[in-house]
Amino acid sequence: MKAIVKASVAMNSPSNPDLILASTSVYRRELLTRLGIPFTVVSPKVDETPLPGESTQQLALRLAKAKAAAVAKGHPSAWIIGSDQVADLCGAAIGKPGNFERAMAQLQLMRGSTVTFHTALCLMRGDSETTLSVPTEVTFRKLSDEILESYLLTEEPYDCAGSAKSEGLGISLLESIKSDDPTALIGLPLIALCGLLRDAGFAIPAKHRSTLHP
Repeated sequence: MKAIVKASVAMNSPSNPDLILASTSVYRRELLTRLGIPFTVVSPKVDETPLPGESTQQLALRLAKAKAAAVAKGHPSAWIIGSDQVADLCGAAIGKPGNFERAMAQLQLMRGSTVTFHTALCLMRGDSETTLSVPTEVTFRKLSDEILESYLLTEEPYDCAGSAKSEGLGISLLESIKSDDPTALIGLPLIALCGLLRDAGFAIPAKHRSTLHP
């Protein structure tokens, strides 16, 4: 179930407003490009340390909003997209492994278990802001260390929370995926985002081909 934090103000405009993706993620950039809307990318500088007693969903929601807010300070007239993802195994956060050893430990811990990936999304401009979370339940297969090691050495998913790229070979590690928004697991829930962008006055599909400004 989506957790709506605050409703944004709907707008109507004959042309698409300025749009900025507040993220350094290549995956989110590629996903947003699918919508055919011109956008720019600005890297947010946000401390991602969890707060004491903060749940995994609360952490994802807070960081998505913080990323959008950090970029919005320098771009008050643009709509800003912030997003964050936190994987939850029995209440514990599973982050990006960064290297083979930590990735192997994550996959060993998660095999045969169901992990909830909370993908949070924030669309912000000025005082208008909508923040929501899209959960995805992922069940990992019970696979041998040899298979897990072979996967990691092949795909090297060390920048992915949960150490498995579902859009790549990582799908072979999974038994099932349950979500209302299939791109949420990759890092950006496009179904939810399309709704927010339309409410903000964006035309989807766009009339003109999108351009991505680095």
